[in-house]
Parts: sequence; structure tokens; C-alpha cells
Amino acid sequence: MAERQLGDVSIRLAHGVAELTLAPSGPGTVDRVTATELTAFLRGAQAEGVRSILITGSGRHFCVGADMAQESTRRTDSTLDYRTVYEPFAELFEALWAIETPVVTAVNGSVGGVGWLLALLGDIVVADSRARWTHVFTRAGMVPHAGDPYFLTRLVPYRRLAEIALLSDSITSATLESWNVISRSVPTEELMPTARDFAERLAAGPTRSLGLAKQLYRRAMDSSLAHSAAEERASVALNSTTEDRAEGLASLLERRAPKFVGR
Repeated sequence: MAERQLGDVSIRLAHGVAELTLAPSGPGTVDRVTATELTAFLRGAQAEGVRSILITGSGRHFCVGADMAQESTRRTDSTLDYRTVYEPFAELFEALWAIETPVVTAVNGSVGGVGWLLALLGDIVVADSRARWTHVFTRAGMVPHAGDPYFLTRLVPYRRLAEIALLSDSITSATLESWNVISRSVPTEELMPTARDFAERLAAGPTRSLGLAKQLYRRAMDSSLAHSAAEERASVALNSTTEDRAEGLASLLERRAPKFVGR
């Protein structure tokens, strides 16, 4: 088992699962430095042998947004300069959207602001039933940013999103589960066992097949039928060269459980 610290995030890597725990110095917030370092980790995860990623928080919060105390000390000369505040977060969420490695998020507590994207950009989202989600942007007189309008319109039905974003009421995990926005709402004591089970199952799966499948689905949200079909053909061809595909077919013919190696 390998462990290391990455900004305000501790990383534990074992059996192909990278478990990332947000442990910010602020009250549940993430700063620009941590966002930048997380982006670099995600972009290099595959090269480190990571086969699935689990992201969770610590204490009472999952992530309640960017570190606004840090940003309040920054001088802004024009409205365009504000982009330097949120660009590190936009890059982080672009990396989470594009990453081939399957991602599970275990939402342990309060979610606000950009924390919504950090949670919902997981492929499987498991949340503590007692967690509370508040969008906060318009409540604070801000416009949703850092990729929020792009990603949430692909992950949340519009009528529900309007209620979430315009009213900014606190919403329960149970409600989000009933709206099909998250995968599971579970009791506190079941959160990490459930999330780890998903992450371990994904890490033991056919790595390239899983990665190509999730990318096909996500890219199809913005693709024409012709473009999606072309990507599908390319992915099928690429996957046909992997050891895991050969093993998967052999296990079906031999009526046994497959043993995938991630190649």
C-alpha cells in the first residue's frame, strides 16, 4: 500500500484503487493549489497503474466549494481577471469528465458550490443519507461557473436543475436519489463499505473496456450519430487488442469467472 499527500488531499493506493480523501485546512473548502495538483494526479493516474479512483471527504463535509477566504485577498483589476480564480477548478472538472479511469465518489457530508461537480462527475455516486446539498451560487449573488453550467445540464434534468440552482435550497441525498441524480443514498455506516466495494469491483474489471465504455457514453452526449458511431468502431477495434478482452471471451466459453489484469 502506498500513501502520499497531495495539497489538502491524502492518497492511498492499494490493489489498483486510489482512494483520495479531502482533508482541507479550511472548513470543507478546496483551494486553487489543491485543484491544480488534483488535476495533475488525474491526468497521470493511468500511468501509475490506477484502475479505479474513490473520492471522499473528511469530517462533516465532502466539499462546500472553493476557498473564498483565499480569493477575498486577491486584487481584481477587471471582470476578466476573475477567470484566474476559477480556471484551476474548471481544469480539474474537465480532467474528471475526460478521465478514462472509473471514478466513485463517496459523499460523506455537506456539498456546496463546486463541490457539486466534484461529487457528480464520479461515474458512481454514493452519498450519506444525512448529507445536505446546497448549490449556493445564486444564493451568494454569483453566476454558476467552473464548468457547472456545462456539466450539470448533462447530469441533472433541467426542471430539477432549475430548482437546485435558482432556489438554492438545501436538498437531501434521498431526494437526489429519487431524481436519479446520484446512484445511491445510504446510511452513514454503509457509505464507505459500499463505495469501496464499487471501487474494488471496478479495479478488478477489464480496465480498458471500462474506460472506453465510459468515454463513449460521455462523449455521445455532445456527438452526432455519425461521430458517435465512428468513435464506437475505433473503441471496439482498440479494445480487441487487449488481454482482458481475450480473457473475457475465454471465460465465457469455459464458463468460469474471468481474471482481468488491466491490459
